[in-house]
Amino acid sequence: MLIVRRRGWEIPESRVTPEALMLNRRALLAGAGALSIGGAVTARAEDLAPAKATGPNPKYTAGRELTDEKFSTTYNNFYEFNDSKNMWKEAQAFKQRPWALKIDGMVKQPRTYDLDDLLKQVQLEERIYRHRCVETWAMTVPWSGFALSQLLALVEPLASAKYVMFETAQDKTMRGLNAPFYPWPYTEGLAMDEAANDMAFMVTGMYGKPVPPQNGGPLRIALPWKYGFKSAKSIVKITFTDKKPTTFWEGIGPGEYGFWANVNPTVPHPRWSQARERLLGSNEMVPTQIYNGYGDFVAGLYSDRKSEKLFM
Repeated sequence: MLIVRRRGWEIPESRVTPEALMLNRRALLAGAGALSIGGAVTARAEDLAPAKATGPNPKYTAGRELTDEKFSTTYNNFYEFNDSKNMWKEAQAFKQRPWALKIDGMVKQPRTYDLDDLLKQVQLEERIYRHRCVETWAMTVPWSGFALSQLLALVEPLASAKYVMFETAQDKTMRGLNAPFYPWPYTEGLAMDEAANDMAFMVTGMYGKPVPPQNGGPLRIALPWKYGFKSAKSIVKITFTDKKPTTFWEGIGPGEYGFWANVNPTVPHPRWSQARERLLGSNEMVPTQIYNGYGDFVAGLYSDRKSEKLFM
């Protein structure tokens, strides 16, 4: 007798959106370009990155229906603008071109890239990933971009580099930067083997269009096995170092937000449970999965780090 053991992130075939319907929807979105998002957000053509990507990559199946674009682009955390979930309105003043990305630290090829020049040197694709916020809300998004490992190959980190740190832009349109109690700029970090893992994904688009500013455009990172605050937005600098960085939220609340921040339903945040999560759009409550359902891809990164505080 054949026994099928489904992984936690898989769903029955009957619940999967038909391919033809999805492809038609994707074609419409790609053609929409700078049209409004859910009737709410209008992007200016001069601010947009090319959204040409192959995809979706069949290797990464989220096991959930996509979150409707109007929810994932209007319910956001981006404290540089403000601490409201509908900061997307204010973010529309943020310009995404020209955009420079500085690479420095322990690397053979330190340089500053113009983002559009960089995108000509990498292979873009689409990946549908789950995103799980530490606040317990979740969404499923079709991101487009390129594997961070491609950037590592371009810049050639030194063997002595153990960590990579990301820094978010500081712009005059971001009134949240006036809050004196936050240690700006926003920084996040990964160990080098995490950065080299194929799931670490540099995002330039979503839903077949350039990623809007409220979601971290024009360049952010997606780390679907970690809580959302690890996925730095609007990245302007990447630094390679041999010292573990103290990251933004870790520095503010080390008892609540750790460096590793891997998703684990059995390890609660000090102020709430992580056992379940709320899906944007439907508000359905569903069980949280270890590593957000991506353990097959990333659990091996931590087999020799069991003495570390890997989960929050």
